[in-house]
Amino acid sequence: MKVKYWHFNLPFKYPFTISKGTKTHQPIFVVELALGQYVGYGEAPAITYYNIPVEKMIEDLERKKSFVEKFALTDPERYWHYLHHLFPNNPFLVCALDIAAWDLWGKMKGQPLYKLWKTDTSTSPLTDYTIGIDTIEKMVAKMQEKPWPIYKIKLGTPEDIAIIRALRQQTTSIFRVDANAGWTTEEALEKIPLLAKMGVEMVEQPLAKDNLAGMKILYKESVLPLFADESCVFEQDVEKCYQHFHGINIKLTKCSGITPARRMITKARQLNMKVMIGSMNESTIGSAAIAHLMAQVDYADVDGPLLLNEDIATGLSYDSGKVSVSNAPGLGVVISF
Repeated sequence: MKVKYWHFNLPFKYPFTISKGTKTHQPIFVVELALGQYVGYGEAPAITYYNIPVEKMIEDLERKKSFVEKFALTDPERYWHYLHHLFPNNPFLVCALDIAAWDLWGKMKGQPLYKLWKTDTSTSPLTDYTIGIDTIEKMVAKMQEKPWPIYKIKLGTPEDIAIIRALRQQTTSIFRVDANAGWTTEEALEKIPLLAKMGVEMVEQPLAKDNLAGMKILYKESVLPLFADESCVFEQDVEKCYQHFHGINIKLTKCSGITPARRMITKARQLNMKVMIGSMNESTIGSAAIAHLMAQVDYADVDGPLLLNEDIATGLSYDSGKVSVSNAPGLGVVISF
């Protein structure tokens, strides 16, 4: 195999604000794996609070590039294990390479990934559309500009209840709330019943990722389903979240790719937990990888390309929450850079 890579800094349509901070651009790392006539692409966005910038992905890949290239690709899952041991401290880089390997494998087999996995995209859930933290007026304006059946609303501010109240006055669409670990246990106990009365469907990561004692209390008391995000990064975290959360939100970049994400879905099902597949503002390349997994989960947050002002590939279409993948082999994306 031969490896190439690129670094992009894609602008958001609006500054993207969550409880952890604001950004105007999304840095992303794109990798290409070529084998004979076949070429696969993968992506990993850089997320500041995980301390793996694009520069670190490039540095690690350059250092062990010859090892990445010399693997004989006979199975993407075997390749993931090889990469996992090659880059034990860089799950973002492993994710990008794993996605590229699956794209390559699908092209070699002549099938889109969802068909390789024997799934049916007609059963896929709708994706939500994210409204980042802003002034109440601007959050209302963002929502009005994008009529959508489901909204994910970022919270973790003193104005949380007022925000939801103002948004609810404008639409009957489903609301999901993501506090991004922004509440204390006491705040969550106070806010969740009020949110439920305003038609909120679920709450994602209400407390700090390591506040499992608080989550145990919330799990027993909450009138809404609670989903882990920051508390569920890697495969081993699924079991830790059992009986602390009702479901998990899997992010390919954090867990290190499609391969472990599929195992996390299986484990969550064994524990009778709900599963959401989520995004970290990926372009169409990374979002397509997520979209191919949508048929295996209950909820989806695959709106990265909708939030960005520029994209680097085509192959996904969005229609009022419905995400359609191309039927071309692999991810089904065509790069445009």
